Amino acid sequence: MGQLVKGVWQDTATREVKQDGQFVRQGSAFRNWVTPDGSAGPTGVGGFKAEAGRYHLYVSLACPWAHRTLIYRSVLGLEQAVDISVVHPVNMENGWEFADYECATPDKLFGSRFLHQVYTRAAPTYSGKVTTPLLWDKQSGTIVNNESSEIIRMMGGAFRSIATSWQEFLPEDKLAEIDALNDLIYRAINNGVYRTGFAETQVAYEAAVTGLFDAFDVLETRLADSRFLLGDRPVEPDWRLFASMIRFPSVYYFHFKCNIRSLDDYPNLKRHTRDLLNWPGVRQTVNLDHINTHYYMAHRKINPFGLIPLGAKIDLDGPEWSDAELRKAV
Repeated sequence: MGQLVKGVWQDTATREVKQDGQFVRQGSAFRNWVTPDGSAGPTGVGGFKAEAGRYHLYVSLACPWAHRTLIYRSVLGLEQAVDISVVHPVNMENGWEFADYECATPDKLFGSRFLHQVYTRAAPTYSGKVTTPLLWDKQSGTIVNNESSEIIRMMGGAFRSIATSWQEFLPEDKLAEIDALNDLIYRAINNGVYRTGFAETQVAYEAAVTGLFDAFDVLETRLADSRFLLGDRPVEPDWRLFASMIRFPSVYYFHFKCNIRSLDDYPNLKRHTRDLLNWPGVRQTVNLDHINTHYYMAHRKINPFGLIPLGAKIDLDGPEWSDAELRKAV
C-alpha cells in the first residue's frame, strides 16, 4: 500500500519497520473533534457541532480501527445521523478503492475512485498514509478526524443528543480504569497483532507475540469474575478489544502467526467475544468475507500468493457463536 506525498499518490509502501525489525505505527494526522456546541475539542480546531446528517464516515469493513466506529454507529443508533461509504476490501497499489464488491459502496459524496482523492480534497498537499475510518464534515467540506479512538469518543459523547439508542460506554467514575485498560489493549493486542505479523526479525516477533499472549492471560483472569471488563455492561475497552478478538481466529492466529495458543484456550475471552457479538446491533457490523479477503489478499509481503487457509473460514452463524451457546456459558 502506498501513500500521499505532497498531495500526489506514490505506490511506495510507508516505512513502518525500524532497523531492529519492529513494526511502529504512524500516528493519525487529522485530529479535530465534533462537540455538542461546536467548540474546539482536546485537539484541533473548533467549528464541528454535532448535528444529524452533517457528517459522513468512510470505512473498510475489514479494518479493525474502522470497525470500532461502525459498532458505535450501530449500537448507539446513529445510522440515520451519520451515513457511510464502504471501500473494496483489498487495498493494493492505489490504496483503498471504491469498486464493485458485495457490501462495498461507491463514494456517496464525491464519486471518487480512490480514498486518497478524498484526503486531497480536504488537504491538497497532504503527505502520509490514507486510512480508515475517516470522518468528513459535509458542511465545511473537510476532514474532521481519522483517529478511530477519538471518533468513537465523539460518537459516545457529542452525538448523544442525536443517538436513538444511546448507551454509556465512558462512565466518568471509571475513566482512569478505562484509560488504563485501553492502553494495555492497544499496546499489546490492537497494535500487538500488527507488531507480531509485520515483524521482520525473530527477536521483534517473539517480543510482540509473547506480549500479546501475556495480555490475553491478564484479561482471561479478569473476565473470570466479570461478564465484561468493568462490570455487567460493556464500556469502551470492551469494544476496542472486540474488534481485534473477532478477527483473531480467522486472521491473526494464521496470517500474523499469533499462534502460541488459540482462542479456544481462553474460555473467558471467547465468551466475552461471543457476548459482544450478540449485543444488539453488533453482529451486522461483522463481515468475515471482507476481513479474510483483505488480510490474505492485500498483505502480499507475508502471503505472496493470497491463499486463504481453510481453517480461517469461521462460521459466526453456527451454534458455537450463537445466543444459545452464550446463555449456557454465562
